Amino acid sequence: MHENVRLPGPLVGADWLAERLGEPGLLVFDASVGAHRGARQRIPGARPFDIDGALSDHAVPLPHAMPEPARFTEELRSLGLRTGDTVVVYDGAGVYSSPRAWWMLRAMGFDRVAVLDGGLPGWAGAGLPLESGAPAAAAERGDFTAAPRAGLVAGADEVAQALADPAAAVFDARSRDRFLGTAPEPRAGLRGGHMPGAVGLPFGEIQREGRMRPAAELRAAFAALAGDRKRLYFSCGSGVTACVLALGAELAGYRETAVYDGSWSEWGLPSELRPVVTGP
Repeated sequence: MHENVRLPGPLVGADWLAERLGEPGLLVFDASVGAHRGARQRIPGARPFDIDGALSDHAVPLPHAMPEPARFTEELRSLGLRTGDTVVVYDGAGVYSSPRAWWMLRAMGFDRVAVLDGGLPGWAGAGLPLESGAPAAAAERGDFTAAPRAGLVAGADEVAQALADPAAAVFDARSRDRFLGTAPEPRAGLRGGHMPGAVGLPFGEIQREGRMRPAAELRAAFAALAGDRKRLYFSCGSGVTACVLALGAELAGYRETAVYDGSWSEWGLPSELRPVVTGP
């Protein structure tokens, strides 16, 4: 078991990672999605944390659903993850889908994980090395076993209760236009608008040039919308950028947080049980 790589927090910079790249017990996962998935270049030694593929439950009719613990265990063991390892996750867009991998690992009981601030663009922009070709397979299978942690994954019923709870706040990471219902949803069959009582905080507003804003600015952004509420829930289109808000809240000092896994892909479906409102 390797425990020699210690994280400074849930977010690390390119310089920090560059100094430790290749150390025993440090794994780097590429959690890119969409057009950035399977990119030609990557951080040396990075292995694919495939959110669009094996690391979503495709038996569920929702995009990016959390996989079952047994499947998650198998996929992470195939990536070589051992119990005492340290993981840094990044993505090709900046800080977009990597927080989803960070949150999934924590929800499955693995805490030694951080997000690379700035992602691959920040790494490449700093002139740090890249590799091409197929990613190298893990030399050995890992021994990680998922141990789901209560409270980090929220379902629709729990979110509905949170909307009525004066001690909780539900944040929506989608764009302002989608939140207001003035822009069409990119997924067919979904209603436009937002949950009654939710607050909109587009994930890009807690970033600056592809990096997370400083902790003091994050605290101000969340407090402006949450007030003195300490229990925060996060939603988006499919449960990916909601995790950017979850990361921002963690950096801001919030500790009672959960991600709505189904997000708008579930809530936005036609349903009398899930009310939707438009406008501010």
